[in-house]
Amino acid sequence: MDLAVVLVLCLSCLLLLSLWKQSSGKGKLPPGPTPLPILGNILQLDVKNISKSLTNLSKVYGPVFTVYFGMKPVVVLHGYEAVKEALIDKAEEFSGRGAFPLAEKANIINGILFSNGKTWKEMRRFSLMTLRNFGMGKRSIEDRVQEEARCLVEELRKTNGEQFYAL
Repeated sequence: MDLAVVLVLCLSCLLLLSLWKQSSGKGKLPPGPTPLPILGNILQLDVKNISKSLTNLSKVYGPVFTVYFGMKPVVVLHGYEAVKEALIDKAEEFSGRGAFPLAEKANIINGILFSNGKTWKEMRRFSLMTLRNFGMGKRSIEDRVQEEARCLVEELRKTNGEQFYAL
C-alpha cells in the first residue's frame, strides 16, 4: 500500500510538472523569471517595494519581461524608452483593451465599456458623432436634458406609484 501511494504521488507530481511546463511555454511572451505553479513569481517580488523588485528583474531580463501574478502573466514595460516605443511608436498594436471575464460571463461584451478593437472604434465614433449632433459642448444640451427630465417626471406621476415596464 505504501509503495502504491508513493508511486501515485510521484506520477501526479510529474503530471503537474509537465502541465506547468506546457502552460508556461504558451504564447509569445517576453522572457522572465520561471514562475511557481499557482503562486507565480510572487515569492520573488518584494511586495512592500515592488518597483525595486521590478527594476532588479529588468536588469536581468531587459526592459520588457514577463512576471506571473498567480497564474496570470503580466508583461512589464520598464523604463521610458520601452513605454515610449509601446505607446507611441507601436500605438496601433498596443491600443487593444484587456478581457473582462465578469462582463463576458454576464454576456455584456458589446457597447462602449466592454468592447474591443474594431467594434470599440466604431461604437466610439458613433457615440461621439451622436453626442455632437445632440449638442455636446454647447449650452443647448442642458435645456434638452431638463426637458427630458420633466417629461420623465410627468410619466412617473401618471403611474401613481404603481409598477410599470418601460419598452
